[in-house]
Amino acid sequence: MHRGANQRRRCARYECSRPGRRPNGNLRRSEGLLHPRGLPGDGGRRRQHKRGDVGKRLQHAASGEQNVLLPFQGGTVIGSARCKEFRTHEGRLKAAHNLVQRSITNLCVIGGDGSLTGANLFREEWSGLLTELLQQGLIDEEAVQKNSTLHIVGMVGSIDNDFCGTDMTIGTDSALHRIIEVVDAITTTAQSHQRTFVLEVMGRHCGYLAMVSALACGADWVFIPEMPPEDGWEDSMCQKLSENRADKKRLNIIIVAEGAIDCHNKAVTPDYIKDLVVRRLGFDTRVTILGHVQRGGTPSAFDRILASRMGVEAVLALLEASANTPACVVSLVGNQAVRLPLMECVQMTQEVQKAMDEKKFEEAVRLRGRSFENNLITYRLLSYRKADSELPNSSFNVAVLNVGAPAAGMNAAVRSAVRVGIAEGHKMFAVSDGFEGFYKGQIKEIKWGDVGGWTGQGGSLLGTKRTLPGKHLEKIAEQIRIHNINALLVIGGFEAYVGLLELSAARDKYTEFCVPMVMVPATVSNNIPGSDLSIGSDTALNAITDTCDRIKQSASGTKRRVFIIETMGGYCGYLATVGGLAAGADTVYIYEEAFDIRDLQANVEHLTQKMKTSIQRGLVLRNENCNENFTTDFIYQLYSEEGRGVFDCRKNILGHMQQGGAPSPFDRNFGTKVAAKAMQWITRTLKDSYKGGKV
Repeated sequence: MHRGANQRRRCARYECSRPGRRPNGNLRRSEGLLHPRGLPGDGGRRRQHKRGDVGKRLQHAASGEQNVLLPFQGGTVIGSARCKEFRTHEGRLKAAHNLVQRSITNLCVIGGDGSLTGANLFREEWSGLLTELLQQGLIDEEAVQKNSTLHIVGMVGSIDNDFCGTDMTIGTDSALHRIIEVVDAITTTAQSHQRTFVLEVMGRHCGYLAMVSALACGADWVFIPEMPPEDGWEDSMCQKLSENRADKKRLNIIIVAEGAIDCHNKAVTPDYIKDLVVRRLGFDTRVTILGHVQRGGTPSAFDRILASRMGVEAVLALLEASANTPACVVSLVGNQAVRLPLMECVQMTQEVQKAMDEKKFEEAVRLRGRSFENNLITYRLLSYRKADSELPNSSFNVAVLNVGAPAAGMNAAVRSAVRVGIAEGHKMFAVSDGFEGFYKGQIKEIKWGDVGGWTGQGGSLLGTKRTLPGKHLEKIAEQIRIHNINALLVIGGFEAYVGLLELSAARDKYTEFCVPMVMVPATVSNNIPGSDLSIGSDTALNAITDTCDRIKQSASGTKRRVFIIETMGGYCGYLATVGGLAAGADTVYIYEEAFDIRDLQANVEHLTQKMKTSIQRGLVLRNENCNENFTTDFIYQLYSEEGRGVFDCRKNILGHMQQGGAPSPFDRNFGTKVAAKAMQWITRTLKDSYKGGKV
């Protein structure tokens, strides 16, 4: 079971509910195929659900029922179960008969590699199964012709993110939220008592959750199956924990994947690590095993959006399939939903386990994919501090500053940039309060230990301003000259983008600006040219969806109520659009899509009709600058007047709550990795452009 399944199913059903299409829900996965009217011995009743005709495990999904699958409901409302009977030929024959009886020839299969492998086998046997059913007299020739082809599309649902071919599986981000929530809570008590905590997370055969959690919280040590520690790891770990305490760090966090092993395939358990730390260092140490907490809870915004996109793509793949189209799986590559051959991905996933069994761990990491490999490289780079004698010989000074509005994840980016820069041998300088602090000379050197614990901090610890450098170019050039700055790393929003353009344009007049300059996008608005995502936007989306969930729950209780929600974003409709998708909004108003009074009237009519259904609530999102005349107040008053007697209306302006709070796991990791890449680019550029003792 995994969070996001309901959102994915909801979007798939919406796409299927267009004219000429008929969606069906399969209750309890493969068990529902075999026992469409209930399991043997349960009297034809669904034990888990009591809504509607619950005796039917294969049932038509009516178009008005999708909203019952609330986006904020975790787990899966149609149930999920492992079915041993489906693994037998007789079981698959029975499943084929049930599908033919209902003229179902398209299956969206949601699960891991086992479910997808079974579905592909079912498809390959389909013609033979129909022939057997015909010979047994259970179906006629017309049914064989009508249902001659079975189309399969897979969607991967797994919190372990252990399926090759996709950067993220649905449910993984929500599991990371649960883990990081626990780590953040434990951090406060660990600091108070100066304790060491050993956390066990899920991942029997894949260390993704452990690795990314360690990266997101700055853990002191991590154990994953793909990277077993070498002999003597006990000495190395204890030495590092001791050094961190000597640097006045009041806590230690060690994260262990449940399938962690050493180089001799011996299990590395939390209790063994605890006993080791207590025996050698005498630290007060506790063990916390998260267990199935990681599978529960509310789906994150990322999972809702990913599930929605994959659900629609899966239905489109089924509609476009021909008799010769092979089974495919919908995957996420970069930021795009793509279709890949199902069995190729399954075979590659199985190759990972084979490589690990043969102790080819580097090969296993490579097979896990680009995302996993980058996470591992970044963690190693940031977590192990080299001695000064081991650092590369560099005479370059690099300045880091924040510009624009605060965005959650900025501090994670600064920490990453500082530590990667120091690891590259550079001297790092921190500039307070953006370009305003730059021209005022608020610049100081920043060390490795100065950024410890910054990853989970919201806002901007360096301080940030929207001030542009245009009016202070001479003073900024003077500060660059005084501190001998050889490169600039600016982390911020659109003001940072414009500011670097102004510095670049002034290079002819001020030679001090003829240095490598790079920007890391960090803004809740996600409006930076050239970047699909910005640091902070995921945290803002989670704030929006969480608020919308609460508001929808309130509206469900009061009945016949519509809420108008105003989001941030300036002239960019990203937050409103994607937030509306994640929260299940009825409509969204954005600057990029023009609308007039007739559109508003049509939306009121839609909500009026909706109040006649069982879903007697409405949710409308509006981008703050979508229209200078159709303001939030105007829309609220229009809806209130036109809906009089049918529904009442409320408005809510979310405001700066979208900028605050602890960064989401995605923003922590995204900020960490993007800033690391930026610093590595600066290092390469400095080396390439260093001539005659000058850059």
